[in-house]
Amino acid sequence: MPEEKWKTGITEIKPNRIVLRGYPIADLMGRISFAQAIYLALKGEFPSAEVGRLVDAIFVSSIDHGASPPSVLAARTVASTGAELNAAVAAGVLAINRFHGGAIEDGQRLFLEIAKRAPEAAGEPAAIKAVLDEMKAKGKRASGFGHRIHTRDPRTAKLFALAEELHLSGRFVRIARGVEAALAEQAGGKTLPINVDGAIAALLCDLGIPPEIGNAFFIISRVPGLVAHVHEEKTRMKPMRKIDPEDFEYDGPPERKLP
Repeated sequence: MPEEKWKTGITEIKPNRIVLRGYPIADLMGRISFAQAIYLALKGEFPSAEVGRLVDAIFVSSIDHGASPPSVLAARTVASTGAELNAAVAAGVLAINRFHGGAIEDGQRLFLEIAKRAPEAAGEPAAIKAVLDEMKAKGKRASGFGHRIHTRDPRTAKLFALAEELHLSGRFVRIARGVEAALAEQAGGKTLPINVDGAIAALLCDLGIPPEIGNAFFIISRVPGLVAHVHEEKTRMKPMRKIDPEDFEYDGPPERKLP
């Protein structure tokens, strides 16, 4: 007897027909945003317009963060050798890991653990304190809080405000804010603000996105920025240069308003 075929529930391909999670691609094209299509592919459910708008904002928030992040330096270094676009971008993606761009998954796991413990701890504040105390005792830091440049991440404020406007801000945003307050108390008043990764982690938890694919939202978001850096490296810089992570300056357009 022939072996049973293995299964996939993502995309069905037939002659002249492509169906993503049950929806014909031709019907989706021109009618939903790329962010909504990504959400559909990853979660398997068609997002509302509100969810699509929030997910779109999440992707925009992390599209690029200058020339100094490790992923950009890796991509530009490989591009400087004359490597093809795909190799240089892949190098940048491979540099995204636990300490760079990987805080979303860890942040989600932190918030989910607090939510899990809340009933037995007699509420979220007690659960937050218990979890953070345990982490401190083990020398672990809370992912998604603090930033090497920003004392108040403007992307966090915008994402949370948009989630509130769209009525998508829920329990996990509340937990994230509680962690922020508890960390400040733990540090004697020194603020460790929620950074963009922490904000995205909270929102993805509220949207029901599993932590196992949380970092994908950073990776997908950052790829266009990496492409831009690779192209600039190839077209503006000399090959095989030594790239200094700090000795550079911005010479692009001055700050401008949306039309």
